[in-house]
Amino acid sequence: MSTTTLPRRLSPPPPSERVRGRLRSLVRGRAQDAGWARPALIALLVCTAAAYLWDLSASGYANSFYSAAVQAGTKSWKAFFFGSLDSSSFITVDKPPASIWVMALSGRIFGFSSASMLIPQVLEGVAAVALLYAAVKRWFGSGAGLMAGAILALTPVAALMFRFNNPDALLVCLLVAAAYCLVRALEGASTRWVMAVGAMVGFAFLAKMMQAFLVLPGFGLVYLVAAPTGMRRRLAQLGAGGLAIAASAGWWVAIVALWPAGSRPFIDGSPTNNIFNLILGYNGLGRIFGASGPGGGGGGANFSGTTGVLRLFNDLMGGQASWLLPAALLALVVGLWTSRRAPRTDRTRAAMLLWGGWLVVSGLVFSLSSGIIHTYYTVALAPAIAALVAISTTALWRTRQTIGARAMLAFGVLATAVWSWVLLDLTPGWESWLRVLIIVTAVLATIGLLAAPALRRAGRRTAIVTATLALVSCLSGPVAYSAQTITTAHTGSIPSAGPRSGLSGAGPGGGGFGGAGQSTQSSALVKALESDAGHYRWVAAVSGSQSAASLELATGGEPVMAIGGFDSEGGNLTLTQFKQYVASGEIHYYIASGNGGGGGVSTQATGGAATGAPPSGAGARLSGGGTTTGGRPGAESAGGFPGAGTTGGFPGSGTAARRFGSGTAGGPGGAGNSAITSWVKAHYKAVTVGGQTVYDLSQARS
Repeated sequence: MSTTTLPRRLSPPPPSERVRGRLRSLVRGRAQDAGWARPALIALLVCTAAAYLWDLSASGYANSFYSAAVQAGTKSWKAFFFGSLDSSSFITVDKPPASIWVMALSGRIFGFSSASMLIPQVLEGVAAVALLYAAVKRWFGSGAGLMAGAILALTPVAALMFRFNNPDALLVCLLVAAAYCLVRALEGASTRWVMAVGAMVGFAFLAKMMQAFLVLPGFGLVYLVAAPTGMRRRLAQLGAGGLAIAASAGWWVAIVALWPAGSRPFIDGSPTNNIFNLILGYNGLGRIFGASGPGGGGGGANFSGTTGVLRLFNDLMGGQASWLLPAALLALVVGLWTSRRAPRTDRTRAAMLLWGGWLVVSGLVFSLSSGIIHTYYTVALAPAIAALVAISTTALWRTRQTIGARAMLAFGVLATAVWSWVLLDLTPGWESWLRVLIIVTAVLATIGLLAAPALRRAGRRTAIVTATLALVSCLSGPVAYSAQTITTAHTGSIPSAGPRSGLSGAGPGGGGFGGAGQSTQSSALVKALESDAGHYRWVAAVSGSQSAASLELATGGEPVMAIGGFDSEGGNLTLTQFKQYVASGEIHYYIASGNGGGGGVSTQATGGAATGAPPSGAGARLSGGGTTTGGRPGAESAGGFPGAGTTGGFPGSGTAARRFGSGTAGGPGGAGNSAITSWVKAHYKAVTVGGQTVYDLSQARS
């Protein structure tokens, strides 16, 4: 009788061995990758995070306008959803709330502070670097991916905005994620990945509205040209991507549009209190064509120089992101020319269309727009510039045995060095040795590239030295600007990267600029607002969001009514409606001498104290840390959502219900503010508190 021996079943490795295997895979990367690739990526991301986290809280609350909204979102879910400036939801900020959601969630988990607000911005920057690396690496290798990620991280305006609380950080992160999804979609004509592109762009719309759509012409073009499937399917897939955009962006817009106007906050930036007016006007066509009145024509020139195709290179915009812009444009032209006879699905041409379309469309809009264009908007160009330079540089370096490749590399190095000299010469007293270093290393790198055949015996060592000299020449300028940006506190609504003020034309000094409306709040005023705060829906009413934001931050988040919003274009609160609020006892004080909208009030608070930072960077600390006491009328119950209030409900639910868009006397912004101020002065006694003229609305004249 014979017996059969069964094979021994191999037992699975113990859990500890599986964990070690996963860790090795995480550090080592995929088997087909070079051994240095994953460790280099980890080093890049760690260094980026460390640099962006460096002394992060030095900027305090950065842009107090958004800081107040983040703080409000940590106190009220209704304020969170709408992106309200105050926890009682009188008015929103002038942007959609996606960026505020991220920062407010962090504040709800870790407590509201400068760190809990700004660390998410840093993480978005690190994620953008990682996603750009992944997008470029898939087609052009780890070296190109690492170069692209490093260039993005070292761009001065990126070092600014990924440490600041404006919505641009989330916008850029989501757009780079969309580009990565598009790369995946182009590989196999995947409908799923096309819809992922749409979802990312749609959510980016909820960070900064119409600016998110500037990448769409390039994205659509590259998919129509290069997707490996028939034209009919390509068109159908683009339609599916469009539906994904509509769904991911439209759900919030639809809720806001359909929400009863009397029970939601005013929509800032819209004189008609209409979300579509904000989308298409103030944050849409108004940016391109300008408009009359606040936020209208000429605003772009005020902040970023005269309109024209060279605006990105002027003394205001140039130092932000244009260091490698000439090289990127050269790379785009050369890449499209050399791939002109390639098959339709050629990846080099597809990459040129993807990143080049992003750069050209966004760059032209920023350059030619007549409305408000801030210099820091150029952070949206940084990923495209980085990708184009990295792709072309690595491709030319691999073929450097040809005279054409070496000549193009040498020309790119020299052009970048000359442009760096021009930018650095704008601040001749700042680190003047850098210009010498850049030119010397550029000349030596050019000699190394053009003399390569004669030096062939030197081999790899010569190549390494030449590459190092070229990198030093091309990156010294942006690295120095980024280092200065990281080590300088930035506050206010108009931050600028680098050692000079692009807004005032001043010399070295760095830092952010708040524009009009800089102020500090005295301890006496703070204590007055905190007194009996729990009995009022708003502890004060002021003209303009910046004044309100400063007061809210100084008082630990007590809600302040910002009449007129950021630039006197928010809603149309009438005198009649204001009287109703006063009659129902919902506003404690009216502050007539506060700063108006549009300013960049910079307030840094710790435990209720506040520090105002004027343009020079000096500050004056305020005493009187306040805490929120009790539940004011209309406040939500713990963990509740809108409607879970105590007495009086939310704004619009009581005797002071607002009838938005009524078009009654008082009108938008300034007219209503003037009538309200005149009425208050006539019926309430003025007192001076901490240098501010204050009216106690609970004590009418006899």
